[in-house]
Amino acid sequence: MYYTYMLRCEDGTIYTGITTNLKRRMQEHFNKSKKCAKYTLRHSAKKLELAWESENRVLASKLEYQIKKLTKNEKENLIKNKKIEEILKQKVESDKYNLSKEEYYSD
Repeated sequence: MYYTYMLRCEDGTIYTGITTNLKRRMQEHFNKSKKCAKYTLRHSAKKLELAWESENRVLASKLEYQIKKLTKNEKENLIKNKKIEEILKQKVESDKYNLSKEEYYSD
C-alpha cells in the first residue's frame, strides 16, 4: 500500500509526497526529523490535508506528479472537494485511488 498525500504548511503552502507508512512520514515532517523533506524543514508542516491509498508506487508517483503540476487554486479546490476525478480529468485513473480517512496535525 502506498499513499500520496498533501500537507498544509504554516505559511499556507501545500507540499505533496508519497510514502508507504503515512503515520511515520507525518511524524518525520511534523517533528522535522533528519528524514523530513527539505521543503517541510523550511516551511513547517502543520496538517495533513488529504491522502489517497493506491496499490503500488507507480500509481502513487503518477498522482503525486499530477498534483504537483496543479496551480495553487487547483490544489485548494482538490482539498475542498476531495475529488481527483474532477480536478485531474483524464490525467489519472481516479478509480485506482481511495481517499484515506487519516488525519494528522503538528503538535
